[in-house]
Amino acid sequence: MDTVTMILQDPPYGTEKVWNALRVAQALTAVESRVNLFLLGDAVGMAKKGQDVPKGYYNLGEMLQHLIAKGAEVRACGTCCKARGLTTEDLGHGMTIGVMADLARWIKDSDQVLTF
Repeated sequence: MDTVTMILQDPPYGTEKVWNALRVAQALTAVESRVNLFLLGDAVGMAKKGQDVPKGYYNLGEMLQHLIAKGAEVRACGTCCKARGLTTEDLGHGMTIGVMADLARWIKDSDQVLTF
């Protein structure tokens, strides 16, 4: 099974960039790729549980939960979370705080790395 690491950096709402990244991740799991998602910067906001999603947008937290159920790993940058007042307790089920060493390992062990 090949492994794809995806690095997401944009805010969850306001553009379609991270929504499209999650759609790619869903397609990758459908073809039996292992998917790692590392959330940086404003992208950590999509890991927050209990989101009040703006009208007209998809619930990215639910999309992440679906990906986790399919075997994807999701980590949110600890420094980025701290800067935004997010703790482990704020994150959705199956999502964890990660550090740059985690991302470095994922990159090293991946067949492909995609950045959104």
